[in-house]
Amino acid sequence: SNSAYSMPDSDRVVVDGVMLEEAMERGRLREWMERAKHPKTALVAVLLTVNLLNYMDRFTIAGVLTQLQAYFHMDDKQAGMLQTMFIVFYMLCAPVCGILGDRFNRKLIMSVGLSVWIVAVLLSSFVGRDYFGLFLFLRGMVGVGEASYSTVAPTIIADSFAGPERSIVLMIFYFAIPVGSGLGYIGGAYVSLWTGAWQWGVRFTPMLGIVCLLLLVFVLEEPARGEAEHAEEMPRTTVMEDLRYLTTVPTFRWTTIGFTAVVFAAGSLAWWTPSLVEHAYAVQHGTKTVPESEKASVALVFGMITASAGLAGVTIGSTVAQAWREGRWGLKASHRADAVVCGLGALSAVPALFLCLITASHYINVAWCFVFLAVTLMCLNWAINMDILMYVIVANRRATATAIQTMISHLFGDATSPYIVGVVSDWVRGDDVSQAGNFFSLQTALFIPNAVLVIGGAAYLYATFYVVEDQKRAKHTMHLHSEWDNDDSVDGGEGGRALLSPLNEESNVEDEEEGDDVQVLVRN
Repeated sequence: SNSAYSMPDSDRVVVDGVMLEEAMERGRLREWMERAKHPKTALVAVLLTVNLLNYMDRFTIAGVLTQLQAYFHMDDKQAGMLQTMFIVFYMLCAPVCGILGDRFNRKLIMSVGLSVWIVAVLLSSFVGRDYFGLFLFLRGMVGVGEASYSTVAPTIIADSFAGPERSIVLMIFYFAIPVGSGLGYIGGAYVSLWTGAWQWGVRFTPMLGIVCLLLLVFVLEEPARGEAEHAEEMPRTTVMEDLRYLTTVPTFRWTTIGFTAVVFAAGSLAWWTPSLVEHAYAVQHGTKTVPESEKASVALVFGMITASAGLAGVTIGSTVAQAWREGRWGLKASHRADAVVCGLGALSAVPALFLCLITASHYINVAWCFVFLAVTLMCLNWAINMDILMYVIVANRRATATAIQTMISHLFGDATSPYIVGVVSDWVRGDDVSQAGNFFSLQTALFIPNAVLVIGGAAYLYATFYVVEDQKRAKHTMHLHSEWDNDDSVDGGEGGRALLSPLNEESNVEDEEEGDDVQVLVRN
């Protein structure tokens, strides 16, 4: 009855001349190698790589922002317009790509979009200093390419994985947000420093984009819609039917509001924090200009903080939410855990961001610590938010739902927040062109996104009243059994479901459209 590990060497089991434990190790190694060759592993690797490059390019511009301002003679308002123009194109194309993604070949949609992105980024690096409008337009075209990818890729993951496995893969996929953003800052700043030109700080990402395009075309295998959940083939629907359906899912509405608020804060922080720290450096050292080496150092530190804090936030958020859902770590199992973690993360980021802004003028290193904490807390929801979306929306409408949420979150989030902060900063500063004037005006303007985070946290917490019933309704609409059905041991049984009574009336309206087999979901 004793295991081989507890036996003396002379008594250990030998199989074909090999110790049993050694054979087991070899078996595990072979199993790992087989998994590495699996199409799903390749799928995750390709999607993660392209998403990484996606966010790298999005923030290379921020890494060379001060050089661009000098090159094109931009003020803060015009600098904010760069990100705003990119996001405007991005959000306008996202619904189109989402609608197409629910109906046509998703691999083709992503490949065409990535090609547009490569060409637009490359051309933008050749624009002359007298053609700021053309540069602005090409930054917008970059958004067209990225929209085709970011709205479709999560649905491919949702159709390839289900349950806890999907949560883990989405967590890995969204590692690209902090890591890619950080590498974008660092790459843009240092490549431009080494080459002596901001153009090369922008130009290196489309070179990597060609490799990603080849991976998409020749390696990625697209799954059938609903494949991982063994869902029956859903009937074709019109765009208006899809949009009406989304309005009847309360969880979708409230998480969209919450996510938009977090994106508003994160977008403004990502765009303006390096500039704020550069101005703080000049104020502390009494200089009128900031050395190029110091600008590169600020970009390096912020890039490292963004990458590490974001990585920590995505990991912590997904891990805690999954453990809470399953009742591990001494936590009481709750199906509402995902939305609660998102809400608490947004609310906890408020004091961290506030302290960052307060301490920056005197203690830059202390401010960096609070930046790390704020970014970590704001990143708790990146993977979880998408996981919620995937399990409360039916399979044939997920790309559309992702696209609509993307459009709204960017329209009222990071498309407007850099510009709003820039306008307020210019208004507060007035005619004061000193470094102190630049710092304190930008500091004042950045209190706006800090307040918006409170709205985001409240919206996520309100979504907890609806998430359970919305998940069940989506499963039953696809003629699947929900693992949350008849689970009275979670969320307080019938008493917990009673909290969801505001949903019942809306569910009945949707049930009439979906069929009698769904109506059982709204019975108490």
